[in-house]
Amino acid sequence: MNNRTAEAQRLRDLARLRRVRDRIDRDYAKPLDVEALALGVHMSGGHLSRQFKLAFGESPYSYLMTRRIERAMALLRRGDLSVTDVCFTVGCASLGTFSTRFTELVGVSPGVYRREAALATEGLPSCVARQITRPVRNREAPAAEPDLA
Repeated sequence: MNNRTAEAQRLRDLARLRRVRDRIDRDYAKPLDVEALALGVHMSGGHLSRQFKLAFGESPYSYLMTRRIERAMALLRRGDLSVTDVCFTVGCASLGTFSTRFTELVGVSPGVYRREAALATEGLPSCVARQITRPVRNREAPAAEPDLA
């Protein structure tokens, strides 16, 4: 394969990965798994996971859960839904997994966040509240220090 052909293939692969990321952004509340996402772009699940992580810095599952947690944060700030209702509204099937992942990304449990966030963002426009409360992806997996030896 010459350089031009390899570059063209790399660009096609990146376009497919962006389609997967866009589908996750759009359909985060629906049941999604890596195999279904991979099928939609004609890749194997393992290949999609590896390439997605190389392109975007996290696995498709991690990206999906981050989207769900971001949406859950917005719903919890409203204060009119229970944690359980929010969990199922954003597409999580397990309250335990949702709570664990939420706590990892946000630093507090969904119940604590629901109580405290309403007060912390009171009076702020929703676009500002969303920006300042956005979770930091991969907080639980800090970047490795480069080996300079």
